[in-house]
Amino acid sequence: MMHPQPGATGDGMRRAAFPLFPFLFSLGCTSASAQPADYPARPVRVVVGIAPGGGLDTMTRLAAHKLSERWGKTVVVDNRPGGGTVIGMDIVAQAPADGYTLLAASDTLMLNAVFKRAKYDVGKAFDPIVQLTTQPYVLVVHPAVPARSVKELVALAKAKPGALSFGSQGMGTTGHIGWERFKYMTGVDIVHVPYKGAAPAVIDVIAGQIQMTFSNFVTSGAHLKSGRMRGLAYTGARRTPLAPDMPTVSEAGVPGFELTNSYAYYAPAGTPRGVVRSINSIIVQGMNSPETMKALAADGSEVVAPMTPEEFRAKFDRQLRGLEALVKAANIRLTQ
Repeated sequence: MMHPQPGATGDGMRRAAFPLFPFLFSLGCTSASAQPADYPARPVRVVVGIAPGGGLDTMTRLAAHKLSERWGKTVVVDNRPGGGTVIGMDIVAQAPADGYTLLAASDTLMLNAVFKRAKYDVGKAFDPIVQLTTQPYVLVVHPAVPARSVKELVALAKAKPGALSFGSQGMGTTGHIGWERFKYMTGVDIVHVPYKGAAPAVIDVIAGQIQMTFSNFVTSGAHLKSGRMRGLAYTGARRTPLAPDMPTVSEAGVPGFELTNSYAYYAPAGTPRGVVRSINSIIVQGMNSPETMKALAADGSEVVAPMTPEEFRAKFDRQLRGLEALVKAANIRLTQ
């Protein structure tokens, strides 16, 4: 499962080709794990396009803390919710490509590319740096919803078309498209209510303003334990140790349904590769520490296997093509 650390293979090749390499290495100029000597010289801002409190926000802050610890510099997390995270994307896309303004985003970034929700080519506007964690969701409902299983929820929705509503992190986000796929696979009519992040949607489920949402354990774990929400099923490919008695959505009546989300850091396109590789190396090391991995597992999160920025770019491009195919096959459109 482990991948080579950034620059491992290339560095070995360069050692053979250039006699001066040992000298340069001693100065810290070519090691992909060493940050450039003059970076960062001032605070670094990480823009996140959702409201505080959701899974993306939580993981963004964790990774920012890892950077701040290593650098001894301030890393500011700047929440800019709205537009299905496009507002935050725009800020970073227009920022100087110098490593001082970064973007934290979920897989919604790729969906925004598929739906062409920005005024630029999203796939070319950002340089992927590093993936942080990946998480499935829990299908959660308000306790008053008279459904104790996914099958019962589907039956209820079919009996009352348009009477139930679900919340998402915003139009075109991972949660929204997940629900559209759920509707497509079950033939139900449930009304979409977009929010500016996962946390506000969870708050309205608890308040009874909407009936359901997909939420991860980071955001909803405490509410599930307190009984303020009820979890019907897990959206992963297999059950989670955090709730071993909870079936997957696929097991519970929607065969083949699976929904996961991953969180990552990006930079404006053209950011110096030394900066990108330095950030990648620091976060990979920090997120893969035994203490961090244990803490994340307790919240239903899994650290993504280490990848170089180049490997992440290749994965990003593959996933983008896959999402384009899914949206076309399911005829999903943004009509709200």
